[in-house]
Formats: sequence, C-alpha cells, structure tokens
Amino acid sequence: MLSRCVVARFSLKWRCYWESSVDLNCWSSHPRRWFLVNAVQRRAHTPTRAPSSRITRKPAFARAPAFGERTAVMDSSGSHSYKQLYASSLGLAGRINAALHSDLGCLEGRPISFLCANDASYTVAQWAIWMSGGTAVPLYKKHPASELEYIIRDSHSALLVAGQPFAEISEPLAQRLSLPYLTLPPTSKLDTLNSNDGQDVDAASTDWTERPAMIIYTSGTTGRPKGVLHTHGSIQAMVRCLVSEWAWSRDDVILHTLPLHHVHGIVNKLLCPLWVGATCVMLPDFHPQKVWEMLLSSKAPAVTVFMAVPTIYSKLIHYYDQHLTQPHVKDFVRAVCKEKIRLMVSGSAALPLPTLQRWQEITGHTLLERYGMTEIGMALSNPLKGPRVPGAVGSPLPGVEVRIVMENMNNTIIVEGNHRENQLRPGLEGKEGELLVRGPSVFKEYWNKPQDTIASFADDGWFKTGDTAVFKDGVYWIMGRTSVDIIKSGGYKISALEVERHLLAHPDIMDVAVLGAPDDTWGQKVTAVVQLKEGHNLTLPDLKTWARERMASSAVPTGLLVVEQIPRNQMGKVNKKDLLRHFFP
Repeated sequence: MLSRCVVARFSLKWRCYWESSVDLNCWSSHPRRWFLVNAVQRRAHTPTRAPSSRITRKPAFARAPAFGERTAVMDSSGSHSYKQLYASSLGLAGRINAALHSDLGCLEGRPISFLCANDASYTVAQWAIWMSGGTAVPLYKKHPASELEYIIRDSHSALLVAGQPFAEISEPLAQRLSLPYLTLPPTSKLDTLNSNDGQDVDAASTDWTERPAMIIYTSGTTGRPKGVLHTHGSIQAMVRCLVSEWAWSRDDVILHTLPLHHVHGIVNKLLCPLWVGATCVMLPDFHPQKVWEMLLSSKAPAVTVFMAVPTIYSKLIHYYDQHLTQPHVKDFVRAVCKEKIRLMVSGSAALPLPTLQRWQEITGHTLLERYGMTEIGMALSNPLKGPRVPGAVGSPLPGVEVRIVMENMNNTIIVEGNHRENQLRPGLEGKEGELLVRGPSVFKEYWNKPQDTIASFADDGWFKTGDTAVFKDGVYWIMGRTSVDIIKSGGYKISALEVERHLLAHPDIMDVAVLGAPDDTWGQKVTAVVQLKEGHNLTLPDLKTWARERMASSAVPTGLLVVEQIPRNQMGKVNKKDLLRHFFP
C-alpha cells in the first residue's frame, strides 16, 4: 500500500489543509523538510496565473502501460518497449526512494539531478524521479563540471542519478557536494533495475496538475541560467497542445538528435511521441552523415518526423552539398523526404531565409517555424496544413493567449490573440512591442528567485517574454530579444535578426551575428560579426554597397568583424552579451 502522502503531497494552496492531509510519519524524517515549508512561502510570492484547464493532468509515464510491447525508444543498445521502460523506471524509483529513506512516491517534490545520454536511460531516469515523487533536474553532458555543480547546488538537489558513461564525472561531483548518488547500469541492461516487489505508482486516481515535475535551466544567453519550475500540469498542457496541433500519432517515428536539457528536446521531441505511443530513434550526438542515413533509410522504422535547430539544418545542407549532389542522388533524396517524412520543424533560434529556401529545394519541405521558451513551452506556430510564412512564427497554439504591448506610459495593447482570432488595435499593425503570453503551459516560478518571478509577470498571469514582436499580414514575427537584438541607433529601432536574415543571403557569408556596439554619437551602431565561406574575403565598404540595395539605410552595418567561427550553444543560440564584452570590453 502507498502512503496517504501520495494523494496529498502537493496540495500547496493551503498550509492547514496540507499539514492535516499528509501522513506526517512519511515526511517528518526527511532531512530537507524545509522544502515543504519553503514551497508554501514561495507560492505566496507567486503572481496570479490565468485559470488552467479543468482537464485532470496525469504524469507523462501514466500512459506507458497501455502501449505494452510497442517500441518506445531505439538507441545504440537496441529497442526498448514501453513495458520495459515502465518496469525499469519503477525499479529505479524504488532505489531512489531507498537512497533517500522514503516510501515509494513520497519525496514531496524534492529536486533530483540526473545526467544521462541521449538514449533509453534518460527516459528511465526521468520517469523514475517522477514515480518516486521527486522533481527532475536534467543536466547536460557537455557542460563543464563547474556548470553542473552550479545547477545541482542552485536546485538544492537531494540526489544525483547518472548513466553509466558519466560515472567518472558524477561520482567525484557527488562526493564533493556530499550528495548521495546512483549510477545506472549500461543501457543494454536497464532491465536489471526491474523490481518484483509489486509496488506501483498511483497515476490514475489522483490529479497531478500542481505537482512539481521539472526544473529546467535557461540557456543563459542573456544572464546567469535560472531554474524554471514546471508542474506536471504545465508539461502536459505543452504535450497535449502539440500532439493536437501537429497531429502526432502512434505511427510516427521521430529522429532525436537534440540535447535533453531544454524544452525542445525534452517536450517536443521526447514526451510528445511517448505520450501517443510513437517511437523515438535516438542518436547519442549529432553527425550530419548519420542523420542523412537515418532520414533516407529504407529499414523499419522509417522516420516520419524531424525537428532541429537552424544550425543543424545548415550543417545538413553543407554535407548534402559536399556528398549528395549527383543528379540521381538528388532526385532520390527529395523523393524519400517528400514521400516518407510528414513533418519537419525548426526552432530554438531564428531560421535564416536562405536556409529555409535551400532546405525546401533539397527535400521539398517548407520547414515549420514556431516560437517557444523554457518558461512557456511552445506558444506560436505556423500551421501543419496551410501556408507557412517564411520568417514568421505563425499564430497562437491551442490554449495559448498572446499580447503585444507597446512600451509607453499606458502599456498600450497593440494586438491580443488566441488560437481562434486576433484583435488588432486600428492603426497599430506592424508596430513593435513586447510579447506577453498566458496559458496553462506557463511555468510556475523561477526556482528560489521570488523577485525574478514577480518581475517577469504582468497583471492577470501574463508572462513577459522579453522578446520584441510584431503582428503583420495576419501572423506574428519575432524581432529578437529586447535586451540584445533590438539596436537603438540614431533614433531608429533596428532588429538584429532582420539584419542577420539579409546578410545571410550574401554570397561570401557563412554565418553572422549582428550586435549593437556602443557609440558616442549614435548610441549604438549596427555591427556585423561574420564567418566567411572558405576562400572568400569581405570588406566593410563592399558590405555596405551590397546591403544598401537590400535593406533600409538605418539597418546597413557600419561595423564589420570577421571571425573564424560564430560561437553558438547546442541549441544554436549566440550569447551576444558575451560577444559584446569580448569585442567591446
């Protein structure tokens, strides 16, 4: 039998209700009992949210038993069925609870960090943490030890779980932090975790909506990474929305190549397919040749869905141009991609128009662009069926409300929209403002940062994204991060992303990042940091001459810096604050 705390452990709305409902014997012995009290205190500082859907929310693993022997994950160790993953997760959950001296499911949301490869071990660790009653904190294998330590400390993790390849990293780290840790068996032997004690998790009769599920750390492109706390309710809202809008089905097979410490890789590419009984083919790392082989393979299961960041598409195009341009091969590539793959998506960074156009030439697919953030999941998307506007991010997804608010004394609302309609204030089409988002997928709070949480919300639960957006031609456009992508020069507001889109069409430029360099006369000046194609040269006068024919005079770069490579993180994002500090200390 499970303790009564399984039913009541996350009722945080009223302290008196909580303390009278929870089996005190279950939690009073916890060494970090303060987590429960702090959770109540944090909630008191949390801004009002929009009312969430009344749909009862279940944890992501709850549907797995119904899919039985269907293949959930294929990785380098072989195939793993839903039944196998569920059993292994349940066994690991028992070990997690034993390590923390708790009954199964009674961890009361205590954070647990886990470091796993892109394979079945990730899903087992994630599900096990949820089954144990914990909050999952995903770590990234390519982060330096100092970054891993920061996340573990900042999240107040009670335990570290690591896959076999990372034992050499995790064990010394855990010892240094005086933290208990568990090392998973090799992925091919995950079934050794299976438990025969007959215990299971009550995922059917209770509502998991308000229970904390994950603390996902931001990419840190505009500041120190912050922990974003999502509940099972907000995660399931993301999943249900995308499953509906992008027509996920159990017949889908997705090729997974992205890191698993951000929403794109965690929700869009893993939890969505596992929610409907589809199959995830997981590669340990991104290699252009391997991805092309998998996309074009005639072996079952054939890939039907592919999602990536713009830099991945650029690298795939580069490999194609080097190795796959023979006439009969080109025809084969286009035919296979067009006939067998139903959906290709780009996100996490702005998609350059030349990349979209070239990919369309190669595969016959117009990449579906969408917009999301760690804090909100996906908010805007071009349609699955229907015209997709290059450079735009479409319209609000089901359940999502958006606003664009002008930065003035009255915070004038330029446009407000949802999945059904958009209401534009007359005369303000094309005017820029900050994008605000509201809905059940919005996060609960910044972990241990109540002031940051309060500052990030406007009235009535509207989350302030910090992105500048425009509504025109019936769709939404993201102009960039207000803090780094909106350049104020000589009285003009210039979108660095728009300038980048133009410059990427230059025949000599491979990659570019546009900065607002400090300038005593103009405030900021448009400065292009460029990576040139091999064997090519470019001077600022030549760039100006080319640009004047293609963009407004105020947007023409007045500075040029040539580098060997533009530094981007694994999600394809550039830390422009770091670039500014480097070039303009």
